[in-house]
Amino acid sequence: MGGVVSGILIVAVVIAVGYSAARFKVLTPDVQGALTRTAFYITNPALLFTVVAGSDIGAALGVDAPLALLSAAAIGLLYCLLSFLFFRRPVAETAVGAMASSYANANNIGIPVSLYAVGTAQHVAPVLLVQLLVMAPFYLSVLGVAGGAKVSWKRILLQPFSNPMIIASGLGLLVAMTGWAVPELVQKPVDMLGGAAVPMVLLAFGMSLAGKAPLQKGDGRVETVVATLLKVAGMPVVVWLLGRFVFGLEGQHLLASVIMAALPTAQNVFLFASPYGRGMTMARDVILCTTVLCVGALLVVAWLLG
Repeated sequence: MGGVVSGILIVAVVIAVGYSAARFKVLTPDVQGALTRTAFYITNPALLFTVVAGSDIGAALGVDAPLALLSAAAIGLLYCLLSFLFFRRPVAETAVGAMASSYANANNIGIPVSLYAVGTAQHVAPVLLVQLLVMAPFYLSVLGVAGGAKVSWKRILLQPFSNPMIIASGLGLLVAMTGWAVPELVQKPVDMLGGAAVPMVLLAFGMSLAGKAPLQKGDGRVETVVATLLKVAGMPVVVWLLGRFVFGLEGQHLLASVIMAALPTAQNVFLFASPYGRGMTMARDVILCTTVLCVGALLVVAWLLG
């Protein structure tokens, strides 16, 4: 499982660079805000457009996409139920917790892990598409509406169309469905901007870790632990149950699906929460905890199903 370790180490190194830069005051706190805003409005939309535009939409509509959507919905709803019964958190913070417990790092870690663990990265694209085209618009809409003083159906309907990442994903979907070849003069700058998205988000995330230890009292420690356990343990179990007994998967396909579910929470959850200023600490802590714990989770999955 060298791919598991190497994929996580690559991400960890960039996060450590961001942490060190903030810890030793090479970069000031205002830089973190600038990085997250740049990623949110420019580089991440460019990357999402490229990923979606180059995806096989037909293949994504097979077994993998429904399995990814159903499992994410089940875990997200379970977290919301727990929040309603025990945590009593506001809607925006609950949405961030639900997203953190079900939104996998399929791009940064999923691709190398899938490639080395099962020999192909074809199972990553359906998960990415479900997250980009369904989960991200839904949670961003909830965050946008929950942050306002007045809720209206007009605002709910228009909210997705005001988010640059949703707009970029929609344009990428249009390109993928029509087969239109984007002119090189347009695609090259988009690729260049998209190439800066992942390191920019990881650097900003690393900077957010400086000066404050995770799982502090009063920062939603219980909610963080629950979201972490749902992501690294609950979601793989749900995917195995659905994949094996509902979709009839077995062998390498079942292994790949469960590996996708055991991936840590994506840094995009922190990125999505940042512009709204809701649930950022919990998102940061869940990402950190799941990234550390997923190594053991992935090794257990590979041992049981490999």
